[in-house]
Amino acid sequence: MNTLKSFYVTVYMVVATSVTVVAVQMLLATQDYLTWGGVLLVYAPFVVVISWLMIFRNVPRTSARFPVLIVMGLIGVIASLRGYSLGGGGTAPVLAALGFLGFLVYDYWYSSFRRGHSQALEVGRPIPDVELTGTRGNTVTSASLTDKPTVWIFYRGNWCPLCMAQIREIADEYRQLEELGVRVALISPQPHRFTKNLAKKFDVPFDFLTDTGNRAAEELGIAHRNGLPVGMQALGYASDTVLPTVIITARGGEILWVHETDNYRIRPAPDTYLGVLRRQGSLA
Repeated sequence: MNTLKSFYVTVYMVVATSVTVVAVQMLLATQDYLTWGGVLLVYAPFVVVISWLMIFRNVPRTSARFPVLIVMGLIGVIASLRGYSLGGGGTAPVLAALGFLGFLVYDYWYSSFRRGHSQALEVGRPIPDVELTGTRGNTVTSASLTDKPTVWIFYRGNWCPLCMAQIREIADEYRQLEELGVRVALISPQPHRFTKNLAKKFDVPFDFLTDTGNRAAEELGIAHRNGLPVGMQALGYASDTVLPTVIITARGGEILWVHETDNYRIRPAPDTYLGVLRRQGSLA
């Protein structure tokens, strides 16, 4: 199923972008604003939103289901059908309907992981001891990071715009976290050189760690096999990645809170982390 999803998101993005271009050309050529404008209303908003996320990487989370895009897409289908009934382009309503269906598949099927709760991450138990790789290539155990309260963020990789926005968001709060005695560990199964580049880019006192071979994610029950969109392998990433997960532990390693998102576009905010720590009285 994950393999099918990885193909689907790449194909749908390519198709949506291509149809958007064609719809613009047809609209300009025919001046049929109702029929081809409806097609644009189905495809273009999605293309713009995803492009914005990928280019600017400044949005750490979105709504769960993009209700505005659903409404716009539905209006687009109706407009295209109305234009066709008035003598508009013959293929436009089909393109609009298929695009709207494709978006719903992306929104409700692709975006959701259908993940279960990891039995290795039970609140009240110590975080399992796993091995990670530090920026100097040294082995770092999770046990060695439990000398202070810690926020563990498992992210998919530098290729993921929401992951990068999530890291940027918490990096902006590093002074407050440091003053409160909280450690932040950022962990990804991506190639180690990408982790090192990320550490240089942000230059904050966090632990940037690589989960070599995705072994820690497997042990923690948060691995995402074949979760990488098809085509990203050309940039050096492995097909297996990690399900975005946030773990908060107290000093000593006891798990206080776990966020196992079931939608890759939903990520908790730094205020949530600090609220958990303060409620538990776990700060220094």
